[in-house]
Amino acid sequence: MSSRVPQQERSRATQARLLEATVECLVEHGWSGTTTTVVAAHAGVSRGAQLHHYPTKTALVTAAVTHLTERRAAELRAEAAALPSGPQRLDGVVDLLAASFTGPLFVAALELWVAARTDAELRAALVPLEARIGREMYRLTVELLGVDERRPGVRESVQATLDLLRGLGVANLLSDDSPRRAALLHTWKRQLAALLTLESERR
Repeated sequence: MSSRVPQQERSRATQARLLEATVECLVEHGWSGTTTTVVAAHAGVSRGAQLHHYPTKTALVTAAVTHLTERRAAELRAEAAALPSGPQRLDGVVDLLAASFTGPLFVAALELWVAARTDAELRAALVPLEARIGREMYRLTVELLGVDERRPGVRESVQATLDLLRGLGVANLLSDDSPRRAALLHTWKRQLAALLTLESERR
């Protein structure tokens, strides 16, 4: 039994290196330049080990997005735990979420979305994955904001926030959009606070 534990740990470490390398390659080389051979070399893993864990490119990239999305969610929870309570918390939560839509994971996901438009195998794997990630991001946002989604208007306000942040993330992809982004987020934070407060008072 003791000999299995190191092997399991080595296997998990190999998988982690492959998944991290996949996202890094997607950001650096794009979808077309991210081959399983390139990822294995970038991760410092043999081609045989890569094929053992992830036999296809689609399996590799979807596993990478799943793994890193879960890790980023845990990081967001930890970062949000340090935010102050009260009105300033909403601003902090929106800023944390906004950062997630400009980071490497979001850039890698965009590469997959565009590629999936014309790649039937990737699309078949990505559509249910993105639906699940979308639901989990929505639930995480509700949790971090500390709002009751059963109240009228809350679900729409949270979803509008995520849609806005996703759109700003896309706009930021080709050029630095920081000034316009900051102005829009400042305005939306005030509107979101008003919407959530209004719904709270109606209860």
